[in-house]
Amino acid sequence: MTSIQQAGAYPLGDLTVNRLGYGAMQLAGPHVFGPPKDKAQALAVLREALELGINHIDTSDFYGPHITNQLIREALHPYRDDLVIVTKVGARRGDDASWLLANSPAELESAVHDNLRNLGLDVLDVVNLRLMFDVAGPAEGDIEPSFTTLVELQRKGLIRHLGLSNATGRQVAQARGIADIVCV
Repeated sequence: MTSIQQAGAYPLGDLTVNRLGYGAMQLAGPHVFGPPKDKAQALAVLREALELGINHIDTSDFYGPHITNQLIREALHPYRDDLVIVTKVGARRGDDASWLLANSPAELESAVHDNLRNLGLDVLDVVNLRLMFDVAGPAEGDIEPSFTTLVELQRKGLIRHLGLSNATGRQVAQARGIADIVCV
């Protein structure tokens, strides 16, 4: 048994994940923008993480943009049955590497399809709505229009489970009043 497995496993909706996962944000280039300095090393890190017992990866198609998910696909596709990929939508990167809000229905639907395509999946295990009322941290704001868009995409079979990222307590309560969430 690896030390990762000794940390325990937890439910994530109807999925089970080891307590320790891998956050893929830093696989992209400096400041999470552009390609990594060493692509071969980035691919090796992903493969090693799974060999060590990691069975869930946190990612987003706005890392790079697109770079991190493309690396995950190249390194790990076809995916092991027990691998859970958790992604985020609600932001995008500007040409100057800035972090920008992208939470209109069209932007969210496009982001879900980008994640599906770049990861090589038909259904996303978990999609977290990244709330961008303040880039630096959680800030109040109405999430209903954006979260409802993701609920509709879930009903269409593109998303298995929903969660939130960068949320306040009020936003968690608001989301829970709209649909089940599996993580924050």
